[in-house]
Amino acid sequence: MTVITDAEFKEAGNLAPAVVRRYLSGKGWSAERDLSGSELWEWRPQDEPGPPYELLVPVQRRRDYAGRVADILETLAVVETRSPSAILREMLLPPVDWQFLRLVPPGPAGTAPLLDLVSALTGLKDLHTAAASSALTPLAVQPAQKPQVVKDHVAAVRLDQTRVGSYVIAAHTPLPEGPYGGYDRRGQGSLFHETELARRSMLEMQPSEPFARRVSRMLYAGVACAQAAAEQALADDSVPRVEHMSGAGLSANLCESLVRIAGEESRDFSLSFAWSSELPVEQPSPPVAFSRRHAVALDAVAKDLRERLGREEGAILHGVVTKLHRDVNPREATIYGSLVHEDTSRQRRVRVELRPEDIDNATDAWRRGLEVAVTGDLEPRGTGVRMRGVTVFVVQPE
Repeated sequence: MTVITDAEFKEAGNLAPAVVRRYLSGKGWSAERDLSGSELWEWRPQDEPGPPYELLVPVQRRRDYAGRVADILETLAVVETRSPSAILREMLLPPVDWQFLRLVPPGPAGTAPLLDLVSALTGLKDLHTAAASSALTPLAVQPAQKPQVVKDHVAAVRLDQTRVGSYVIAAHTPLPEGPYGGYDRRGQGSLFHETELARRSMLEMQPSEPFARRVSRMLYAGVACAQAAAEQALADDSVPRVEHMSGAGLSANLCESLVRIAGEESRDFSLSFAWSSELPVEQPSPPVAFSRRHAVALDAVAKDLRERLGREEGAILHGVVTKLHRDVNPREATIYGSLVHEDTSRQRRVRVELRPEDIDNATDAWRRGLEVAVTGDLEPRGTGVRMRGVTVFVVQPE
């Protein structure tokens, strides 16, 4: 058994009983019965036969309080295969929802290739972005320009120490502390709001539900729907129509995020979720696993959604005219530049459909090498994008 240090012993004595109970509840422990100023808590691992683990948890501070909490920490260190200091630090966190991304990279356990981690972390960030966008406005294809509330949510997501496993990335989303207004703290009955996959459309949200929890729930539901969509694609050997799942968080963006997590090698991975005990979730949320075949199927699903539904209105393009296409009607121009809602360092070629009044301006800009600013609607075109419905075409002065 791991023995805690003197500093950890002192910190254990400062933990409030409610903090200890909140942590145990969040980890799946349950209070079985009262025992003269204490509670007997049990936890039974699903994959281990035999009697459950037991903890005697004090409900109030007494002379031996620090020692009792120290005993709890030492037991938890064995159960979770973590240090008491890591458990102490997690106990002191505010209410959070957890997401655990388990990678299965080659090499020694507890290590991962740098490139695998880069793609996995980028995919995890994009996954939160997609879920937050869907929590705000469910769409089968989310626009590239994100509202500030989505950016704020992604900025609030924190990475924690890795967990025991092949390579487990732990992330948590803080929830607001204190009472949650009229929100029902007894728990959420459903993560999807509907039981049938084909009917997972958004119902009216309870107004007092914290946005961060709404995102966590949308993230789990979207990931589960993505796995179901991939399974359907593999079973039917064709790309299914899945836009009806957008209300539950499935989008082309979320599918692309999952493909990005798999990386260039399309490695297996799984996502598991743990919910803050301050807002318990009653519906089971088992881990969701993805294989190489799932990644291939999700890539096809994402491309299908973008090709059919990926129109983005009111995009702004800054760049230079590199080519005029006189052999098509209406006339078109290729503009090399960047879209305002994207990273300005990303340069791309966009085929722009010109209005009659834009032809002379585009020709002049092409001849003189002047920059232009164009506003219109983007839609997929092969591996790139095309702009139609132009409303503004301005040639920037020299």
